[in-house]
Amino acid sequence: MNLNLVTYSIYILITVFIIIKVGLICYRNGNIFVTHLVPNDEDFCLRVNNILLMGYYLINIGYTIITLSDWTTINSIPQMIESLSRNTATIVCILAILHYFNLFWITKFIKNIK
Repeated sequence: MNLNLVTYSIYILITVFIIIKVGLICYRNGNIFVTHLVPNDEDFCLRVNNILLMGYYLINIGYTIITLSDWTTINSIPQMIESLSRNTATIVCILAILHYFNLFWITKFIKNIK
């Protein structure tokens, strides 16, 4: 029995939930960093933060969907759990790397301003 469609559905639901939840948290807390970079223009900071959120969603959801093409045929429940775990963990690690990469560049930019 081919369980690929079931696995794809579960994977997309899990990863989109994680991506949206992390994106909203970063959006709410990221506005502080953006307003620190441009302290006198709140409207501009809000627009930059919106663009960063949209780029974040496009990159991560796009990568999530692209990874579906690399999966092999899933024939059993243990194989389905293994595949879901591996691919979800990959997305979470990529999110963490992107987050730290962005924080590195933002703090480097702030230090150069001061």
